[in-house]
Amino acid sequence: MSDLQLSLLAIGALVVGVVYLHNWLQERKFRRRLRQAFGNAPDDVLLRSGLETVLADGRLEPQLEPAESPGDDADRHAAPARAGTTQAAARDRVTAPGFDAVLDYVAEIDSAAPIAGSAVSELLSKIAACGKPCRAAGFDPEQGEWEDVARDASRRYTRLRLALQLVNRAGAVNPAQFAAFGDAVRGCASRIAATATCPDARAALRSAHELDAFCADVDVAVGINIIAGDGETFAGARIRTLAETAGFRLESDGVFHCRDEQRRTLFTLDNHEPAPFLPEQIQSLSTHGITLLLDVPRVADGVRVFERMLEIARGLAPALGGRLVDDNRVALNEAGIAKIKEQLRSIHAAMEARGIPAGSPRAMRLFS
Repeated sequence: MSDLQLSLLAIGALVVGVVYLHNWLQERKFRRRLRQAFGNAPDDVLLRSGLETVLADGRLEPQLEPAESPGDDADRHAAPARAGTTQAAARDRVTAPGFDAVLDYVAEIDSAAPIAGSAVSELLSKIAACGKPCRAAGFDPEQGEWEDVARDASRRYTRLRLALQLVNRAGAVNPAQFAAFGDAVRGCASRIAATATCPDARAALRSAHELDAFCADVDVAVGINIIAGDGETFAGARIRTLAETAGFRLESDGVFHCRDEQRRTLFTLDNHEPAPFLPEQIQSLSTHGITLLLDVPRVADGVRVFERMLEIARGLAPALGGRLVDDNRVALNEAGIAKIKEQLRSIHAAMEARGIPAGSPRAMRLFS
């Protein structure tokens, strides 16, 4: 090959590499904003009395499975009733706090005598260390009902149900986490001479990976950037004034949140550059751009919320002296907006068909 051909090949390879690097950096920046705005660490729900009720192109899952309604009790995972069980005791399976049969792997410990509080506390500490959100419910024989269990519980339970969440934004539960959870449950039962029931972990792992694959397809966000002109910047104090006038509030994570009446985040306003908008620093901060971000699976009625976000962005741009662009710095036009709306409709329809409506309690758990 001639020197010219070799030079052209080298230049071509360099261009491809630069494009690949640019896309990788954009994706990394996108994920960082999601983590800042919505978090990625699973809550330790054992410290609470109950569960919190809280566009990029994406390939949609072609096969949609029939859904089970959120909050379905996982009684199929529990141990069979003992001989001589009374009708009232049988009913407690129905009235126990509902776990989600789609999201939770549920094990049970059944004891003839009340379980010591120290044993319960030790068990909850061990399952919480598995690396996935967990929840526990206990049956109080004196009250004749189930209740959520905290680590400092003083009640004496005869039965425990332990739930391990199969999937969240960090991915699907892995065999090591399953093993740690199962060992903790069986170890506790062995020490107190109780019976432990643990469903088939392999089947649960398969379900977890299938669900995680679906979630990866719909876990997207819509970003609208407002960029300053060449050589220009936006003053942090000006951004704060305009954002708060538009309904945002700057929070401790360094991101402005626009919330609904239930205090759920609809979308956020973030610095287009790596530095967060820290309350104590924003007065002296300047930046070349800001980004409004909609976390699609966590927001119901995505098209309506996107239209509201777009309306605010269109008001902020001239007030700041900037222009609206996408992540490739291409001016946002009506054709692009229409495409985003169509993608939102497709994603929300797929989630609805899968039994995970966007913004629902189940979606909020999955995409946390």
